[in-house]
Amino acid sequence: MKPVRRTLPRLLRLVALTALLGTGVAQADDYAEITQLLRTGKPAEALAKAEQRLAVAPRDPQLRFLRGVAQADSGKPAEAIATFTKLTEEYPELPEPYNNLAVLYANQNQLDKARTALEMAIRTNPSYATAHENLGDIYAKLASQAYNKALQLDAANANSVKPKLALIRELFSADAAGKAGRPAAASPAPAVAATPRPAPAPTPVAAAAPAPASAPIPAPAAAKAPAPAVAAAPSPAPAPAPAASSGDAAIEAVTSAVQAWAAAWAAKDMTAYLGAYDKSFDPPGRQTRAAWEKEREARIVGKSRISVQLSDLSVSVSGDKATARFRQAYSADALNVASRKTLELVNSDGRWTIVRESTGG
Repeated sequence: MKPVRRTLPRLLRLVALTALLGTGVAQADDYAEITQLLRTGKPAEALAKAEQRLAVAPRDPQLRFLRGVAQADSGKPAEAIATFTKLTEEYPELPEPYNNLAVLYANQNQLDKARTALEMAIRTNPSYATAHENLGDIYAKLASQAYNKALQLDAANANSVKPKLALIRELFSADAAGKAGRPAAASPAPAVAATPRPAPAPTPVAAAAPAPASAPIPAPAAAKAPAPAVAAAPSPAPAPAPAASSGDAAIEAVTSAVQAWAAAWAAKDMTAYLGAYDKSFDPPGRQTRAAWEKEREARIVGKSRISVQLSDLSVSVSGDKATARFRQAYSADALNVASRKTLELVNSDGRWTIVRESTGG
């Protein structure tokens, strides 16, 4: 378990958004230059470059994100917190600014604020592994503090508390050995951790084998000689073409349901969008269904323009359950995000509805 204070430079760099936000070649070059300056330990130069580019494109979310990283690395945590806080307000669908806020708060020993920020990151993207790992570190640190407090308040409790406290301390001290394989701050690895892994090629749905072409039935021979005593074995009758299987029909129905969900989202049709989710849908985090619906409506209706494009869609069906995996290109106003997404669906009264969704993987 790594000490939270030691994670700041590495985590801030690892969650750069270059791979998530759609950019042109010129912007990508600027991002790469700033990122390289950060990687080589030149945060002041990186900050100056980011500010220079922001004078031309003040709304660019990636430049603002990199400015926050440079501010943090330059020893300006208050400015970095302000930068990342503004990004969470304008782009609440991105988990990375929440994660970086948590790291900054943790470095100031504001662990409750760090925990809240990480929970928001996970609510935004339940499959964001970095936030889950950091939240575990925060809980471990909080547990250590709680055990210390218990010892101070009740010395008679020492026999039961000390072993737990020792375990927590050992986990922290064993971090270097237990996580030696992880990249360090000075690692020359690229500064983009959010790069989606290449999606596995979707397993093609086995198509029904076509029926063999029927051989022409030979015309009867002229009756010139009697038939031989041993009759030839009759030719097998051609197999009838199989009807479309129920599995194929289910896959088509699930595919249509997923596409309708995306279309409703892009059209900001909240009735159809929310109706695509089953009554048993489990909202991420600890949200109630009502709170989740209210939050989704605020995020969707508040956008002036939304585009949701799906590609590489792969559907598997098992009885009344189905899984749809695809690549999603989401665009809303100035934001462009590409990610892998998985939807789990159930057949409820002849209609496929979503019971769980996750991003990444």
